[in-house]
Amino acid sequence: MNFNFVDFLVSAATSSQFPANRLPEIAFAGKSNVGKSSVINRIMQRKNFARVGEKPGKTIHVNYFTVEDKCYFVDLPGYGYAQVSQAEKNRWGRLMESYFAANRISLGVFIVDARHAPTNNDITMARWFLDSNCPFVVVANKLDKVKKSEIEANLQTIRNDLELPEDCPLIPFSAEKGTGRDELVRFILDTVGE
Repeated sequence: MNFNFVDFLVSAATSSQFPANRLPEIAFAGKSNVGKSSVINRIMQRKNFARVGEKPGKTIHVNYFTVEDKCYFVDLPGYGYAQVSQAEKNRWGRLMESYFAANRISLGVFIVDARHAPTNNDITMARWFLDSNCPFVVVANKLDKVKKSEIEANLQTIRNDLELPEDCPLIPFSAEKGTGRDELVRFILDTVGE
């Protein structure tokens, strides 16, 4: 699968707009300021394919990208930090619930901040992945902003706080520098196919 052959498909505001054509779906989840779009852009080796906002909360719909007509990358609305109305956050919540309830995810890419301990919302998201038995990988983004002497301890805190099983991959990642990209791409290909 070549991640350079990617096309934007749809920005779904309701579950009725999710694609009828079922392909494996790689869903990217994480809080609003964690760099989901930057991680997607790094995987695709593109600068601004998935929109990166100056303010958290730029992704307000379930955005579908078609990868070589073999799978979808799905950029989910972020949670937590976005400076939007409570009504908008509630709408995002309902949209996310309908997406998860549709049982469409082939692989979850759960992005957390390598600099900090997981938030309560991060822990809730991890619980959903664990309880659903959906295969997922945790990506600790913003590694370039962590002192080398702190990396190992930060990763252990993330693993412990999210209660990740030993077989759940935790990939140190920097969307800025490209660290961890090859490992994440290999995991995606091994899980959903070449």
